[in-house]
Amino acid sequence: MSHDKYGLGLVIGVEEDVAVLVDFGTEKLRISAPYPKLFRL
Repeated sequence: MSHDKYGLGLVIGVEEDVAVLVDFGTEKLRISAPYPKLFRL
């Protein structure tokens, strides 16, 4: 995944239709749905 602010990341967890947990290397973030700034690569 790619995020406008945090860059490239790896999805490490999914809460169905609620949020995703993404590891951006320097930090892990829980991003709530909808995901307007995340782009699937």
